[in-house]
Amino acid sequence: MKSLVLSLLLIPALAMAADNSKPKKPGKGGTGQKPDTEAIFKKLDTNADGGLSLEEFKASPRAQKNADRADAHYKKRDKDSDGKLTLEEFKPHPPRKGGKKAGETKPDAPKTEVPVPETPKKEV
Repeated sequence: MKSLVLSLLLIPALAMAADNSKPKKPGKGGTGQKPDTEAIFKKLDTNADGGLSLEEFKASPRAQKNADRADAHYKKRDKDSDGKLTLEEFKPHPPRKGGKKAGETKPDAPKTEVPVPETPKKEV
């Protein structure tokens, strides 16, 4: 009986240990490490001219999933509209706090007055 209970306790522990031993992919859902932006840029820059053309950008696996979205994203990133993304334009921008867009302000919350109950004063 003891061996049955012991084996029932060990099976889940061994399963968790086996699951944790699998190598995880970097990036989303992986080890939490962000992919190296510069290495990705160099890989996509097939003609090594230091800039990504729209064709090079659209050749990436991520862009091939949705070509229209990739086109819009490319144009948004190409700040100087020269038809090439530099490494600086390609780098991800820090996430915006509070979900606000650039230049957008949050409307002031309506101010409500909360009544404060009076505390009875003790006579000394």
